[in-house]
Amino acid sequence: MTTDALVLDAAAQDLLFREARTANTFTDEPVSDEQVQAIYDLVKFGPTAFNQQPLRVVLVRSTEGRERLVQHLADGNKAKTAAAPLVAILAADNEFHEELPTQLPHFPQAKDMFFSERSVREQSATLNGALQAAYFIIGVRAAGLAAGPMTGYDADGLNKEFFGDGEHSVLAVVNIGKPGEDAWFPRSPRLEYDEVVTTV
Repeated sequence: MTTDALVLDAAAQDLLFREARTANTFTDEPVSDEQVQAIYDLVKFGPTAFNQQPLRVVLVRSTEGRERLVQHLADGNKAKTAAAPLVAILAADNEFHEELPTQLPHFPQAKDMFFSERSVREQSATLNGALQAAYFIIGVRAAGLAAGPMTGYDADGLNKEFFGDGEHSVLAVVNIGKPGEDAWFPRSPRLEYDEVVTTV
């Protein structure tokens, strides 16, 4: 494996990718609002189609909020989410197009030209919101924290519980904090370059 073809140094490559893992346990060290804002202020620059920004984040800190969240999770995700220092619910705003003229000032007509139909907006919000969710996870790692992203939940229940307007679609629930004891499962295999990449 070579790392010298990349501008990012080896330590940063390890922090963001090679050594980073999905955490299943966390210490009780808190995650501050300042850390979360720094994460967002970095990852908001990740590319999306038409510069749309459908990602919406609900930070779950309170005991009451945690109880509301956990009831909608799969059994295997409940305990670790209840114990995580911070949980972020990542969702796509299917009405992102309303803000598009301010995000794409050189082409404000894109709002109506491409996104007048709800089904088109939902598809685009899901794809681009998922991109932003991935950037968010990398941002958590860049802050020296571990992320535990999950999709084992009742999506309709979470949407109603935390958004309630029918305009959002939950993409992931992410536990965030410093990794605790036995935080990692064994590293699962990845496909090799030649199994993924072709040249034409």
